[in-house]
Amino acid sequence: MFNRLIDNHFKLAEHGTDVKTEVIAGVTTFLTMAYIIFVNPSILAESGMDYGAVFVATCVASALGCLIMGLWANYPIALAPGMGLNAFFTYGVVMGMGYTWEAALGAVFLSGFTFFLLSIFRIREWIINSIPMSLRLGIAAGIGLFLAMIALQNAGIVVDNPATYVALGDLSEPSALYALLGFFVITALAHLRVTGAVMIGILGITVLSILLGHNEFGGVVSLPPSVAPTLMQLDLAGAFDVAMISVVFAFLFVDLFDTSGTLIGVAHRGGLLDKQGKLPRIGRAMMADSGASMAGAALGTSTTTSYIESTAGIISGGRTGLTAVVVGVLFLISLFFSPLAGSIPVYATAGALLYVAVLMAGSLAHADWDDATEAAPVLIAALAMPLTFSIAEGIALGFVSYAAIKALAGRFRDLNPAVVVLALVFSAKLLFLD
Repeated sequence: MFNRLIDNHFKLAEHGTDVKTEVIAGVTTFLTMAYIIFVNPSILAESGMDYGAVFVATCVASALGCLIMGLWANYPIALAPGMGLNAFFTYGVVMGMGYTWEAALGAVFLSGFTFFLLSIFRIREWIINSIPMSLRLGIAAGIGLFLAMIALQNAGIVVDNPATYVALGDLSEPSALYALLGFFVITALAHLRVTGAVMIGILGITVLSILLGHNEFGGVVSLPPSVAPTLMQLDLAGAFDVAMISVVFAFLFVDLFDTSGTLIGVAHRGGLLDKQGKLPRIGRAMMADSGASMAGAALGTSTTTSYIESTAGIISGGRTGLTAVVVGVLFLISLFFSPLAGSIPVYATAGALLYVAVLMAGSLAHADWDDATEAAPVLIAALAMPLTFSIAEGIALGFVSYAAIKALAGRFRDLNPAVVVLALVFSAKLLFLD
């Protein structure tokens, strides 16, 4: 009876799968993305947020997103706080722009709510089709370079210099050596297609640093910490500040395209697209993503989004929402491993950040380097993010440069109203609001 109910809800037989296959796929997906349990709290804690509360918010928001995606949209796609967006939250909005983390959470909620409205009124397709591919590639690469800069800085591999702004740090320091070793191990394991390569690298460096006396072991299992320090602490009034418009847009923009790309990419890999190459129930999938972002902001974490690591579960045979449900349950179980998460040093996660940066920077390979009017905005957007230490500024400069270069080159046919309007808004923001 129970198996029949599961089969009827998730349509397992129709998708040519079974409960065992879906469970294995769910475990596989979870292992490839479980690193976020350790990385997200360590990044957001630097903004002044309570580490334990963020750990709980990360697990619960991820679980909620996975359960909604699995039970309602019936897709084998897992969700968790997005890499890059969490770094932008801490280093760009809070530490860079000087806003409180409560206001930053308010901006995350507003971006999630806007995403939700776009999904309901089906405006998302128009927006996605309006943004040039070159800008999408440049922004994705820029986020990767932004993460790389943070990783190198956290490990002490890159340090500030009054004459050259940045310089090479002391590579003989344990933090630098551990970070580099972690990066090497993760990259090698990923090349060998070892499941959970990133998590293995993080835990391996943590264990090694404890054994060598450079880190303290805090335990493995305990009751979950309190989420009270961050629960419902979002400041919506602060998020409505005029200068925060670009921040809300940055959260929305990155989440919109990251989610769209992930959904289409994973669905294509699993043969879930229809005959027209479209994704059925994409509205539900988008609303699951935006709903998880709003819930995550209320709990106390940065933007929750769909994970490309879901492809690992697809490869393992996952075809329905049962895979996502399994991932969600595993995130809830992870709540009891907070001491282990607290034992993870910053340099252990630095190697993981650097590896994720490599993956994201790979989008540069798809840019049209033979067309200067396309290539220049890609490079400007990509370089601006790490050099200004802001995803929002990189997006703004990317749009402004794209519109200006195309107009001066007489390529008006490449410009559409959405790009022109956004370029003008960002120009005003850069010139008069900064």
